[in-house]
Amino acid sequence: MTRIVVTGAAGFIGSNLIAGLNVRGIDDIIAVDDMTQGDKFRNLADLQIADYVDADTFYDDFASGRYGLIEAVFHEGACSDTMELNGKYMMSNNYSLSWNLFQACQKRGARLLYASSAATYGGSSTFKEDPQFELPLNVYGYSKLLFDQRMRRECGYDFQRTKAGKTNQVVGFRYFNVYGPREQHKGRMASVAFHQFNQFKADGKVKLFGDYGGYPAGGQMRDFVFIDDVVAVNLWFFDHPTESGIFNLGSGRAQPFNDVACSVVNALRQLQGQDTLDLEQIVQQGLVEYIGFPDALRGKYQCFTQADLSGLRSTGCDYQFVDVQTGVAKYVQWLSARS
Repeated sequence: MTRIVVTGAAGFIGSNLIAGLNVRGIDDIIAVDDMTQGDKFRNLADLQIADYVDADTFYDDFASGRYGLIEAVFHEGACSDTMELNGKYMMSNNYSLSWNLFQACQKRGARLLYASSAATYGGSSTFKEDPQFELPLNVYGYSKLLFDQRMRRECGYDFQRTKAGKTNQVVGFRYFNVYGPREQHKGRMASVAFHQFNQFKADGKVKLFGDYGGYPAGGQMRDFVFIDDVVAVNLWFFDHPTESGIFNLGSGRAQPFNDVACSVVNALRQLQGQDTLDLEQIVQQGLVEYIGFPDALRGKYQCFTQADLSGLRSTGCDYQFVDVQTGVAKYVQWLSARS
C-alpha cells in the first residue's frame, strides 16, 4: 500500500490534498502539523488518515527511518503569513526545516512535492520560473525563494528538464492566490473570497482597496486559483514521478479584485433567488465599498500577478483551470452550507 506524508496537514492546502488522496482510496497517510491552534482539527475531522504526528517530533523521526517506506511527502507546512517580520523564525520554518526534509527524503527514497510561492516574484512584472524575474518583497517570499534556489543547486539548475535523474522526484509549486474550502482558520491570511463572503453576510457589502499602483479602485489584478485545481495539479505530478522542477501553479489568467467581489455578491444573491448584477449596478447599490490603500502595504504589495504556465505545460500537464466566477460560486455554496 502507498504510504504518504502530508505536512501542514490540518492547514488549507494540506487538508484538501488529503481529501483528494482519500477520493482515490489512499488513506495510509501520516498527517503532520502543529495543532496549537486547536480549531484546525476541523479540517481533518471528516478525512481518513493513518496517523497524526506533531511537527516538533516528525522531522527527526522521519530522517531516522521511524516511519518505514514512504512513497511521497507533500510538504505544505510553513509560516505563510506574508506580514510576519521575524526573519529568524521565517527562515527556520520555511528554509532550514525544508532543507532538512529534502535531505531526509533523498536518504529514505521518498519523493518531495513542496509548496513554494508566487511571492518569490515580488515586484516583478513577469511571472516565469527564472532567476531574473525573482524579486521578493518580504522575508516570506525570500524564505521560499532561497529553498527553490537550493533545490536548483542540488537537483541541477534547470531540473524540470532533467526528468528527476539526479535525485528522487522533487517538485516545487509556486502557488498564486489560492482560495476555497478549509481555509477558515487562516485569519487575515485567508483569501479575499472568504473575507468578502463574511463581510457581505455581516454588513450587506464587501470591501475592496481603492485606486493604487496605477490601477483603479478594485482593479488590481491577481491570478486567483481554486483549491480543487491546486490539488489536481499536485496529484498529476504524483502520477508522473519522472517529472521534477519548480512550476507556477496558478490559473494563468489575471482577474481584478472586482471580479471576486461580483462573484461573491452574485453567488449569494442567486442563493437567495435574486437576479445577478454587473459591477456598475453593484457599486450603485452600495454592495461594494472601496477603502483607502493601507500604508503598511505600500511598496510591499503585488498589484498584478499572472502565472506563466509554459513550464507546467511543457511537462504534458494540460489541466484546465476554472475562472474566478466558476470557482467562487462553488466556494460560496460550500461556505453557505456551513454558515
